[in-house]
Formats: sequence, structure tokens, C-alpha cells
Amino acid sequence: MNQIQVQEIECLLALAEELHFGRTAARLGCSQSRVSQLIAALERRVGVRLVDRTSRRVELTRFGAQFVAEVRPAYGTLATVVAHAQERARRGALCQLRIGFHGSVYEEVTEAFRQLRARHGVTMALSEIPLGSPFSAVLDGRLDAAVVELPVREAALTVGFRFPPQDRLLAVASSHPLAASGAGRVPVEELAGLDIVHPTGDAPDYWMVARVPRATPGGAPIRSTAGISTVQEGLALVASGEHAMLVCRPLAERATRGDVRYLAVDGLDEPSQLGLIWRTDRAAPQLTVLARLLHEEFTRVRIPDQLVV
Repeated sequence: MNQIQVQEIECLLALAEELHFGRTAARLGCSQSRVSQLIAALERRVGVRLVDRTSRRVELTRFGAQFVAEVRPAYGTLATVVAHAQERARRGALCQLRIGFHGSVYEEVTEAFRQLRARHGVTMALSEIPLGSPFSAVLDGRLDAAVVELPVREAALTVGFRFPPQDRLLAVASSHPLAASGAGRVPVEELAGLDIVHPTGDAPDYWMVARVPRATPGGAPIRSTAGISTVQEGLALVASGEHAMLVCRPLAERATRGDVRYLAVDGLDEPSQLGLIWRTDRAAPQLTVLARLLHEEFTRVRIPDQLVV
């Protein structure tokens, strides 16, 4: 099967309709000798004569007529698939988006994914990406987009949607003195007395600093000796009592556990904010629509459908 060329099948199907080598050659834009070569090659591969040719007429053999009847639907299906793929490629359309995320995917995000599938026929392939490598998989083409924490200052990346800003909380062990006080809050300068876990990866320095500041607003250095690649790693270290972790409020609300407490940080003005990012030079229409659907879910303002596939 791997030896049969599509051009040979096309030639036989055309000849079956024209029953004339000259008209078949004109239809295919080649010479009559080329038509003869293609038919002969196909007959050798199949192992039987498919066409009878005399000086007065051309007709299919019984084997040839049966072969044409069987192969024509399959060829039509293949031609349709290729045509659809060419059209999608021309418009930059995708039937599936590969989306990366950190930690967990919130309900509003999964609802936008469901809407994209139901309204536009685009499915999602989701994968968790290392906490400290938010951009690499998108930049090298392994993912079409990712939901990551901002800021994003890479010239090659577009922030298609910015999620609502969220408060940042401090996660500490339930046995930690800050949790035992019962206040539920901690002054930002107290961060200097903790060992706060940081993401490990190839993220740029500005992004790493946004996750774990190097100093408090008062100038006291913040210690960070342990690196993590996932949120769950960080929570496990926090629960051990030796480390703390800065997290966003939605994560704290969803990652409840008895051995970890979440405290508001007074004076920590920089909020946490997620963004949907993609490569600027690969801005497929489906990504723009996904951004609009996320806007729908977070603002509850319905927008008209837009057919993209």
C-alpha cells in the first residue's frame, strides 16, 4: 500500500470517467505518455490489468471497474480531509488547543473551555507546566497557550486575557506561631523572618521576583532557600513547618487542608494576577475566541457567537 501513489489513483479515476487517454491527459495537465506510465505503474502494484486499450476504444476491465468502485469513495474522503485541512491552515484554524496551566484550572476557565467546544467545535488538551517555567512550552511551540501568573514582558508573547487581580496570602503550617496567634493576618515586614519557597525553572528574573520579593517594603531581606516545581510541593513543605509560601486567594480557597493556614498580609500591595498567553506570531483565531469566552465567564456579559471553524 505504501508504494501506491495518490497520483496513480487520480489518473485511474479520471480515465474511468473520460475513457480516453488524450482527454485524461488534458484534464490532469500532463502528457498521454505520462497517463500510460501512471496506469501501468498502478497495474503492476495491484497485480492485475485494470484498463483495456485498443486503437478504437478504452474501457475498464472487470477488475478495473471493481477497483474504481471501491477506491473512489476512499479517495473522495481523503480529498475532502485534505481540502478541509488546507482551509483551516489558510485561516490558522485549529480543532484542538494545547493549553498549559499552573496548579489547577478554576471553574470559570473550564466553563470557557466547554463553551469553546460546544459553540465552535474546538477541544482542549490540558497539561500542567512546571511552576518556574511559565513561558518555555509556549515559546518553543509545545503548547498553543498557557494560563500563567503575570507579569509577562516577553516581546514574543501576547497576553490575550488578564484575569481579575487577586489578593496574595501567606501559607504557613497550622502549628506555626503566626497561625497560632489567631489573628488571621500578618504584617508584611514579618516576611523577613520566614523562609519562603520559590519556583524553580527558567523563568526570567523579573517574574521570579514577582513571585517572591527579595526584600520587604522596609528593606529587610526575605530568605528563600527551597525551590519547588509544583504548588503541591510547596504546600507539602509549608505543612512541614519549616517554610512559608505566597499564594493567591483562589488557590487558598481550593487547596484547603488541616495542616496549612492562610493569612492575609498587611502591606503587601502587589496582587496576584493570571493571564492567558500565546505566541504573538501564532495567534490562531481560536485563541482570540477563548479569550473572549473567558471575558464572558468573568464578567457574565454574553457576547455574540463568532464562527471560527
